[in-house]
Amino acid sequence: MSNINLSGTGPGEVRLPAAPPEMQSQLDRALAQPDSARREAVAKVVAANPRYLDGWAWLGALGRDSLESYMAFRIGYHRGLDTLRANGWKGSGYVRWDHVPNRGFLRCVEGLANSAEKISEHDEATRCRQFLMQLDPNRQQ
Repeated sequence: MSNINLSGTGPGEVRLPAAPPEMQSQLDRALAQPDSARREAVAKVVAANPRYLDGWAWLGALGRDSLESYMAFRIGYHRGLDTLRANGWKGSGYVRWDHVPNRGFLRCVEGLANSAEKISEHDEATRCRQFLMQLDPNRQQ
């Protein structure tokens, strides 16, 4: 079964497969932890499931500082590119927010843009924002 949707109206669309339900349950439990334990709990989920893009996005969002957030989002971004390629993406085409399993990757790209800006990586922030627009031009930012 292909995860690529080709049409005559534009670039193809990649729809990432859903993460196993047990990963989402682990992440939900980690996110339910008190503030003081939440980041560490999410980090444990990511360490056990290093290809889980939503986990990387949350780890970036919970970073203790801008640099830690940048690192988590950047790893999630690169893991996401690997996942996209494994699902037929050839470097172009849509990866839409409306498909829930795509959201972890898109949140990593958005988080990378924002955290890159905070550490004065302005060129990278601009590239990430442009990439987001190419991936899903209809998404409201």
